[in-house]
Amino acid sequence: MNLVIDILSWLLLVVGSVFCIIAAIGVLRLPDYFSRIHAAGILDTLGTGALILGMMLQGGFTLVTLKLVMILAIIAITGPTATHALARAALHNGLTPELDEDEISSNS
Repeated sequence: MNLVIDILSWLLLVVGSVFCIIAAIGVLRLPDYFSRIHAAGILDTLGTGALILGMMLQGGFTLVTLKLVMILAIIAITGPTATHALARAALHNGLTPELDEDEISSNS
């Protein structure tokens, strides 16, 4: 049983790390502000969630796991909320998303 828990926890740790790396690449490579915060907001929340779940499996049923549950709940609530607030503030200050020419002509 310990082998199964170890394999599952390491799988979650690796998947979470990959999500965080993809989010960092997305922030560097995507063209505009809204695309960048979309990548950072979604993938970092998923990556951090997977990392914390992997740590919870490694920790077992201890006080550390309870603390990790609280951290996971806080991140699950504040991550998307902060991303939404940043997008609203950018729109309020006049920043508009970059659109392709095809999207602009189809919306007219």
